[in-house]
Amino acid sequence: VQLQASGGGLVQAGDSLKLVCAASGGAFRSYHMAWFRQPSGKEREFVASITGRGDGTAYSDSLKGRFTISRDNAKNTVFLQMSSLKPEDTAIYYCGAALKLYTIHTGSIDYWGQGTQVTVSS
Repeated sequence: VQLQASGGGLVQAGDSLKLVCAASGGAFRSYHMAWFRQPSGKEREFVASITGRGDGTAYSDSLKGRFTISRDNAKNTVFLQMSSLKPEDTAIYYCGAALKLYTIHTGSIDYWGQGTQVTVSS
C-alpha cells in the first residue's frame, strides 16, 4: 500500500485545514487508517484513527472536538479536518494504514505516508 499525504501549509491561528491521504496498491477497505503528527524535535504522536468501514473513530483526548477524521472508500482516501488551529498544532502530519485496529494508536502501523507539513502562525 502506498500512501500520499497532502493538504498541509501555512495558516494562521484559528484557521481550518483539511489534510488528504490518498492510498493505492492495496485493498483500502481492509485497512484501518490513522493520522499521527510529529512536532519538530519531538516524538510522533497519535492524532486520530478510523476503522476500515468508517464506522468507528478514535481521537487523542487533547484534540477531540477540533479534529475530525473521515474516509471515502470509493476514492481510497482518508481525511483529517482540522479546525481552530493553534500554534502548537504545528507539526509534520503522517497518515498510516494498519490491519490491526486495537494497537493503531500506539504507532503499530503497517504502511506510512511521507508526511505533510502544517505550520500554524500566531
